[in-house]
Amino acid sequence: MARYLDVHPDDPQPRLVTQAVNLLRDDALIAYPTDSCYALGFEMDSRTGADRIRRIRHLDDHHHFTLVCADFAQLGEFVQLNNAAFRAIKSVTPGPYTFILAATREVPKRLAHPRKRTVGVRLPRHAVAQALVRELGKPLVSSTLLVPGEDEAMTDGWAIKDRFDHELDAVVDSGECGTEPTTVVDFSSGYPEVTRIGAGDPSPFE
Repeated sequence: MARYLDVHPDDPQPRLVTQAVNLLRDDALIAYPTDSCYALGFEMDSRTGADRIRRIRHLDDHHHFTLVCADFAQLGEFVQLNNAAFRAIKSVTPGPYTFILAATREVPKRLAHPRKRTVGVRLPRHAVAQALVRELGKPLVSSTLLVPGEDEAMTDGWAIKDRFDHELDAVVDSGECGTEPTTVVDFSSGYPEVTRIGAGDPSPFE
């Protein structure tokens, strides 16, 4: 049965953030809010998190997981950033964007694209997501909570707990967030290519 944590959307209670992070460090899979929509997340050292998300979302081995980072210093440890990409990403973050970039050796092989060695990275604006990543001290490996066969993301924490009570370890609820996933921009070919239009304005990359 999943733990339910009711967290303030603008001023997250440190006690509850610490509870969620302690679960993550104990190999938990959680649902948590972002500035686009709810996401599934696990700690980078987890050996089970990726497969659990693949089962829930019916994903194959080529799915790009996203490293949700606290800041550019942390992001720079895990992806290769040239000056042009850095400037372009900095101009729109924090915000509802995911960027695909070449992974560094700090990214476990099981989390990178098996052929391209790329990974998604994200700097969210949502206070709860930021608090979780800061307390964790490393990126939160994530994937949008999109249910197979459904067009819209789930937005209600209790509904998520009801539906995935036996597949998640915790649901972090801070009220409704968006229903649109992030806009995805792929920099892996050396230039920005918008591969999914979502909550973030794609025009700076078109």
